[in-house]
Order: sequence, then C-alpha cells, then structure tokens
Amino acid sequence: MTPAAATPPTSPTPPTKTTHTLTGVPALAPLLARGALLSPLKQPRPDADFPRTRLVLPGLRVDLARLAAYERVCGFPTGADALAVTYPHVLGFPLAMRLMSGRDFPLPLLGLVHTSIGIIRRAAMPASGEYELTTYVEGLVPHRRGTEASVVTEVRAGRDLVWESRSTYLARHSTAGHAPAESSATPPGPLPTRAEWHLAGDVGRRYGAASGDRNPIHLHALTARLFGFPRAIAHGMWTVARCLAEHGTPDAAVVRAEFRAPVLLPGTVTYGAQGGRFELHGGAGRRPHLSGEVGPYPAT
Repeated sequence: MTPAAATPPTSPTPPTKTTHTLTGVPALAPLLARGALLSPLKQPRPDADFPRTRLVLPGLRVDLARLAAYERVCGFPTGADALAVTYPHVLGFPLAMRLMSGRDFPLPLLGLVHTSIGIIRRAAMPASGEYELTTYVEGLVPHRRGTEASVVTEVRAGRDLVWESRSTYLARHSTAGHAPAESSATPPGPLPTRAEWHLAGDVGRRYGAASGDRNPIHLHALTARLFGFPRAIAHGMWTVARCLAEHGTPDAAVVRAEFRAPVLLPGTVTYGAQGGRFELHGGAGRRPHLSGEVGPYPAT
C-alpha cells in the first residue's frame, strides 16, 4: 500500500502589507538582544495587532562554507550543488527575527516556542543559485496554552516560487478559558525503530554556529538553566533536519513536523520511521520529541 503523501501547508491570502526591501542580511545578535529587552513589555493575546510588513531580500547567494557546516552537523551529504530541504529556513531566520523582535510584534521573544513547521519545496535548489527571500507574519490564533503566531518564508529563483514554509510560534499565557480545547484523538503508536542516536553536548553550539541561531538555551547548561532547563536543549530545526537527512526527501517535497518536547543535551534519542512518517523519542518512557511526515509535491 502506498503511504499517504504529506499534507502541504495551507496558503491563505495574506492581508494587505507594505513591502520593505533589505540591502543585506540582518545581524542576528542585536535582534535577539532587542527582542529580549522588549519581551517584558509585551502583552500577548490572539486579537492583538501584528506587523503588516513584508520583508524582501533580493540577490541572496549561499555561503558554501556555512552550508557545509550545516550539512555536517545535520547529517546531510556534503559537496553536492544542492540545498538541503530545511536550509532555506536558516536563510530566512534573520528576516523572521527582525519581525519578531520588533516593538509591533505582540508576542515576547523570550520564551517563544517553535511548535511546528510546514515546508513545500517545488524543485531542487542549487547551492550556487541566486535567490530572493520574502518573510511576513501571517497572523495570530488562540492556542489552548496562549497565543500562536504564524510566520511565512518564501524563496524565489527569478520569478518562480521554489520553496515556502509556515512556522508557528507559541507564547504561553493565561487563556481565561477562551482557547480551543485540546484534541481528544488517540495519538498513533510508535513507529518502527530505525536508529538510536547518542547526541553530544556540543550539538547546540555546532548547529548554532552553522545556522546563526545562538539562543542561549541551546549552548550551555549554565545558560539553559536561566530559562528553566536542566541542560542545554537541541534546536527544534536540528531535530527535523537530522530526521530528514536520515529519511531522505524527493526534489519536490512536502514536509510537516510538530515539536512536542525538548531534546536535552547530551542525550540519547530513538529515530523511528515508516513510509512517509518519522519521529524522535527519548528516555525509558519513549517520550515523544518530534513527529512529522514527508511526501512528494504535488501530492499524489
């Protein structure tokens, strides 16, 4: 029986936005600092206004040395003239941080949790190509634990849309009983185990150096403890990339992943897969960290 193809992220028409064209990639460190300073001033709620700016970065070329470092830490093959299916997220991350660290973004950057990502890659993307990035906040929705923001990134080669993603980020706060109820559906059983990975304590630092995401919760136990974690935790996007490097993806692909629990570093996780589905579990109780699916685009 042919496994069902992954469901692509929906693409509602975004509200009218102003377009701001950038002349270079925003520096992440000052954006993270700005977001941290402004976080205590934010009052998240699902009906808050949000930035209506569409950031565009034309003429982007990939740093091949950084790409190779990313491929090595995530387990992708190195040296090919091709971008890993998750790498455009790294390229668009500074644009997303510019939007989410601003005064007009209503959710606090500190404590914001990446809860899911959906990706559509319409064709293989050469690492040597030139691309245009577009990033915007699509909207806010109530969540049983607070408010969730949806951030869209698009990548074009010439006029052709070749890659797009939709990430959701959760700000936890009191919902006063107005949030959607949690689904009562029984989750599917564990997938067959394909591998067990022993993760070193420096995975977060290595991925941070390759991706530019040097959030302190990923770097050292001391800095992670400041935010309530007993040890450093792996980047959610590293867990997705590592699973897809193991699973493989077609040139034109749809990916959907949900982040369920942090992966502590160092640590041991179990990778499971069947058909187009994949997951990570850890610990004696097989605690779920990540679940996802990958399939061809367009769906067959």
